Formats: sequence, C-alpha cells, structure tokens
Amino acid sequence: MGQRANGKLVMHCDYRTREQARATLFEYMEVFYNRQRRHSTIGYQAPLPFETLTVAQVRVSTVRG
Repeated sequence: MGQRANGKLVMHCDYRTREQARATLFEYMEVFYNRQRRHSTIGYQAPLPFETLTVAQVRVSTVRG
C-alpha cells in the first residue's frame, strides 16, 4: 500500500498488481479524500461536520416538535 506523508497518501508507488493499485486508490478516495473535501451540494462543508450539525438540528426539532 502507499506511504502516508503529512496525512495524505503518496501515490508515487510501484504496485505489483493492478488489484493492489486499485485497493490503494479506493482507500484514498473513500477513506481520505471524500471525507475531507468540501461538497458544493452541502454548502461547501466537509461531510462529517455537516452530518453532525444536521443530526443535532433534527434532534432539537424533534424534541421541540
């Protein structure tokens, strides 16, 4: 698998198989990139802070409702 530097996956690696390269790329995209990048559809927020705020708002409205 790739090496990490400063929290990011370094993609300058030689892979023995296509499956090894695919697995490393999948891990980077699903585990790191998609969770860190800001999404325009949710107001340019990262997914975790957006979900945390949304869940908190739903709980408050449910309690008041």
